Amino acid sequence: MLTVRSVAHRYGGRRVLVAPDLSLAAGEHCALVGPSGSGKSTLLNILAGILPPSAGDVALQGEPLYTAPARDDRWRARRIGVVPQRLHLLASLSARDNIRLAQYLAGTHADIREVDRLLAALGVEDRASARPGELSAGEQQRVAIARAIVNRPQVLLADEPTSSLDDANAQKAIDLLFEAARMAGALLVVATHDGRVRARFDRAVELLEPAGERARPLRSAHPERAA
Repeated sequence: MLTVRSVAHRYGGRRVLVAPDLSLAAGEHCALVGPSGSGKSTLLNILAGILPPSAGDVALQGEPLYTAPARDDRWRARRIGVVPQRLHLLASLSARDNIRLAQYLAGTHADIREVDRLLAALGVEDRASARPGELSAGEQQRVAIARAIVNRPQVLLADEPTSSLDDANAQKAIDLLFEAARMAGALLVVATHDGRVRARFDRAVELLEPAGERARPLRSAHPERAA
């Protein structure tokens, strides 16, 4: 489904990421783990198709993300869903219209029934007309997840979804992402430094130390799953 080969990245000449070669399968749950500043978000942005790496290749179902022909925003929006750490819901739009905007940007047919189905499935159907400022943090996250999967992407990415949550809500957030990936039929990749949720994932990709000129490559691991 998603392959990463010889990927590395630099900012201003400073190396910030050296990634392992990876092959991730459809339906797999993978965590990108490591301390803050270790390159997790950089790798997530590369996988999202929005940050060309300094070196290496990424492909989705055999189609390269960065080599010619160039992939436009609509191509990415149809195949890759992203839940950013800062959710970036538009304050002037209702929850329903924030989700509909994702359909518009992907150039897909507007399907209000699918939007309302997702709102109901994620437990926020009664908040469909509310604007982001009227929603709780948990409700905002659910709307952002619905926005990420409304186009039924092949890959669902989430950046630090539990960073500001207590133990109980952190587990609920991961449960929600697993369910969202199941509904979309998507591969799930989550960037996190949260040790509370790592064991929930089929697979972990760990940055051994903060990336820099002396950084060692990432290694891939398959942690024992929680009972």
